[in-house]
This record gives sequence, C-alpha cells and structure tokens, in this order.
Amino acid sequence: MTRTRVVVVGGGYAGTLAANRLRQHPGVDITLVNPRPAFVERIRLHQYVAGTGTATIDYPELLGDGVRLAVDAVTRIDAADRRIRLASGIALRYDYLIYAVGSTGAITPTVSGAAEFAYSISELEHAQRLLARLGEVTADAPVIVVGGGLTGIEAASELAGQGRTVTLVCGEMLGPSLHAAGRRSVAKALRKLGVEVREAATVAEVRPDAVVLADGSTLPSQVTVWTAGFGVPDLARASGLATDALGRLLTDETLTSIDNPWIMAAGDAAAPSGQPLRMSCQAALPLGAQAANTVLARIAGDSPMALDQSFAAQCISVGRNAGTVQLSRRDDTPTKAFIGGRLGAVVKESICKYTVKWIRGEAAKPGSYRWFKGGRAAGIAQRQADQEATV
Repeated sequence: MTRTRVVVVGGGYAGTLAANRLRQHPGVDITLVNPRPAFVERIRLHQYVAGTGTATIDYPELLGDGVRLAVDAVTRIDAADRRIRLASGIALRYDYLIYAVGSTGAITPTVSGAAEFAYSISELEHAQRLLARLGEVTADAPVIVVGGGLTGIEAASELAGQGRTVTLVCGEMLGPSLHAAGRRSVAKALRKLGVEVREAATVAEVRPDAVVLADGSTLPSQVTVWTAGFGVPDLARASGLATDALGRLLTDETLTSIDNPWIMAAGDAAAPSGQPLRMSCQAALPLGAQAANTVLARIAGDSPMALDQSFAAQCISVGRNAGTVQLSRRDDTPTKAFIGGRLGAVVKESICKYTVKWIRGEAAKPGSYRWFKGGRAAGIAQRQADQEATV
C-alpha cells in the first residue's frame, strides 16, 4: 500500500485535533510540526499570568499513536515542490499539508511606546514575559489592561481577583461582541472585583510607568497589558500563497487553498471564501476536524464536504468565581440570553476542560469528535441578504 505523507503545521486546537483525526486512515504518515514541545491552552493564559492555573500539556498526553511530533519552526512552505523548510535546516516533504498556525497578539504599531512597553498575553512566551514583570512589581502596583474584548476582560478580572489594582481601557465599549444583557453581566462582575472600566477611551501612548489616553489624560501603570486585536503569522503570505488582508490563508468551502489543491487550512489562520470564522477554540476544533476530513476524502478519491459548523455561545470567565456565557444564534449573533454569576463560571470551566477532553477523545478513537452544524450556511445567506438590501 502506498503511504501518504501529511504534515500539519501548528499544534494548537485545530492542528492537534486534525492530526489525531487523520489516524482514521491506516496508510497515512502524520507529522505535526510545532515550535514548542508542549500544547498551550491559550484559553488559560490569563490564569497562568495571574498564578491561578497552568496552561501547558505535554503532547504525549494528547496525540494518538503514530503521530510524529517535530519540535521546530516552519520558515517557508514551498508549495510547488510540496515541502516545508524548518528553522533547523531540515526540509520535510508532504503529499498534503494542513495549515493550522493559529493567531497571535497584534500590538498597534501606530500607538507610541506600545511595542516597547506593553505586554501581550496571546502566546506562552508573551505570557511568561508578563508573569516575570508582574513578579517585579508590588502587589498594589497599578495595572492597565488595554482592550475591552473577551481576552481583556478575562485578563483584567483574573489579575484583580488576585488583589491587583486594575484599570480596563476598553476602546469604544466593553465586550463589543456581546449582547447588551451579557455586557451588563460582565460589567457587574468586574465591579465586584474592583476593576475600573474605562469605556469610550483609547490609548494614544504607552510609557514605562503610565498610559496616555486620546483625550490627553494620563493613567499610572507599572504593567500595561495589551489585548486589543489579534493577527496571524505571516508564513502563508511570505510563502507566496493567497491570503486575505490579515494574512489568513484563503480557501474554498472545503478548506482547500484557492491556489494549491494539496494545502488545507484550519483554525484562526483560515479564511474560507474570504469569510473567516471568529477566532476561538470553539471554531478551531471543528475546523481542524473538517480539514482532516477533506484530506481523507482526497486520499480516497472522494469529493470533500463543504464546511458546516455553527456557534453556540461565547464563554467568559470574570475571575475565579464568576463568568458570563453569552448564548448565540448558529451564525454567532449574540442573543439576549446568558448564564451569569457563579453558574457562568462553572459552565465556562467545564467547557475549558472539554476542549482538551475532545482532543484526547479523538486520539483514542479517531473520527469520534462531533460538533454543532448549520451555522455556516445560515451566516453566509444572511450576509448576502444584507449586502443585497444595501444595493
């Protein structure tokens, strides 16, 4: 039997699940390439920096038998030759490649001092640097978190829950992806933790010991945490593959690269039909499963299925004792319904545990992972209707 070489680039939620799912075919040699020797639970990095939890799991606990882990960084994809170049100097050949490099924090380059003095929380190395900085300052030193999205909310609340003096500078509003009802739930929990929330406030400059707002006011800050915005690695664009403006790999609805039939994409760095899903592990796991399904279909000579998945909620922890689970329609539109308070925290923690459980389950029984469906088509249809209504 001719064996098929599949390389998965990126060992996050999408890549790890995809690698495990590929094991359904006994004739596939699977290599997972990742720059770190351990899996990073990004949804727990805010706990890591606050000292309330860990955020790494050894890959042998997650990967199924037969998946080879290559701890290395990919520097280039040579699509024409079907090989990747690694930082170590090694070149790996593939028959199919799954591009699952994930996302990273994007510090706004136009904000003076942000790159020099602000700390990101988007990757393990960034979180380690932030943790070290927090250890250098006193417990009552003022901390400013920039960005009112879900990452900013979780970082601010986790640090405040450990006694830190925290101000959250939101930009236009707190929790812009939430319904007004869910937003009020989050705001209430933040107040209980003592977080000062600054809405309708943007940062103009970051200094070593302060943050200057656009209105000219200055806020003291011994540690400034930047969570405003995410980007993606530049690997696809630098390799000459078609990407969207952010750098996500452009694919069709089967998650196949629009200019290379041997490359599939999954997770935060995928842009199916130029309409990417919300960056989240909730989207990444099903995307990883479907990218693997596309590869398996092509190996079998079958037509791959079109992308089909939906959202159910946005889950936000607000410290260790409260949370908000913002329920949504299948297309990720938030509804008025939410679960808040202590019960919200319990639900959020359960979901965090299940993300790892699902990956382990796929390692034990490839093809067993299931996900919510029906939202992708509904979302595209609604956007098309909205566009037609404005013509």
